[in-house]
Amino acid sequence: MLYLIGLGLSDETDITVKGLSIVKSASRVYLEAYTSILLVDKSILEAYYGREVILADREMVESSSDEILHDAQNVDVAFLVVGDPFGATTHTDLCLRARSLFIPIRTIPNASILSAIGSTGLQLYNFGQTISMVFFTETWKPASFYDRVRENASIGLHTLILLDIKVKEQSLENMARGRKVYEPPRYMTVGQCCAQLLEIEDIKTQEGEEGEGGVYSEESLAVGAARVGGKTEKFVSGTLRQLCDSADKLLGGPLHSMVLLGRRTHELEYEYVREFAVDKEVWDRVWKRDYEGKQ
Repeated sequence: MLYLIGLGLSDETDITVKGLSIVKSASRVYLEAYTSILLVDKSILEAYYGREVILADREMVESSSDEILHDAQNVDVAFLVVGDPFGATTHTDLCLRARSLFIPIRTIPNASILSAIGSTGLQLYNFGQTISMVFFTETWKPASFYDRVRENASIGLHTLILLDIKVKEQSLENMARGRKVYEPPRYMTVGQCCAQLLEIEDIKTQEGEEGEGGVYSEESLAVGAARVGGKTEKFVSGTLRQLCDSADKLLGGPLHSMVLLGRRTHELEYEYVREFAVDKEVWDRVWKRDYEGKQ
C-alpha cells in the first residue's frame, strides 16, 4: 500500500494517531520536502517517529517516483506531506503512477492552510478561489492569478493567497550547465506579496483594456498570517500599503500566507480581524467607506 499521510501545519505532534501508527510500521517513510515545510527539522520527526525519514525533493517525486514506489505492491510505503495530502498541493502524478502499477493507495487527511486560515476569524464559506503568488523576476511577472482575484471580488468573496517558497532550486545558469548546485532557500513574505499585487494592478490599470484594472488598490484591506497552527502563530491586518511597509516586521519568519478581503465581509469578521490591525483608525475608516453595507 502507498499511504499519503498529512502532517498538519506545525510540528511533529500534529500527525494523526492513525498516521503515526502507519509511519511506525511502514517499510519506508518519505517526506515530501519542496512544496511546503514543517516548523521543525527532519531529525525531530525521526526522533518522534522512532525511525528514518527519507527526504523526497522535487526531482525524486517528479522524475524518480519508481524509487518511492519500489515494491509497494508487497510492503507499506508512507509518503508524508505537510498539511493535507490533497489540500493546497496535490500529488496526482504519484498516485496515477501507483495506480498504473496496481499499487493500492490510501490517504490519511490532516489540517491544511485551506481550513486553518479560518483562525484569522474569516468565515470559510466566504472564500472564493485560492491563488498562488510566485517570486517575480526582472523578466517574468506572471499575472494569471489576476482573473481569479477579479472573479472572487465580483461576487464579494475573500481570496486566500499561498506564497511561494523556493527549496533546493537551481539558478538558470546552473540548470543550463547541468550543475547540481542549489540556491539558498527563499520564502515569500506578506510584504513582498503585497508589493507584487500592487505592481500587477498598476500594470493592468495602465494597459487600459476594457475590464482591466480596479480589482484592488493600496487601500484594499487584507490579512497577513504567519506560521498558522504553530506556537508562534501571528496575524496582522491593514491596507495593502500598510502591509507592504510593516507586515514583515510584525509577522516575523516563515511561513506566510495572506487573504484579500471581499466586500461580503460580515461585521463579526470585521470585528475579529480588527484586533490585528496595524492602525485601527485606518481599518475602521476603510471598512466604513468600502465594505460596510456592501454585503
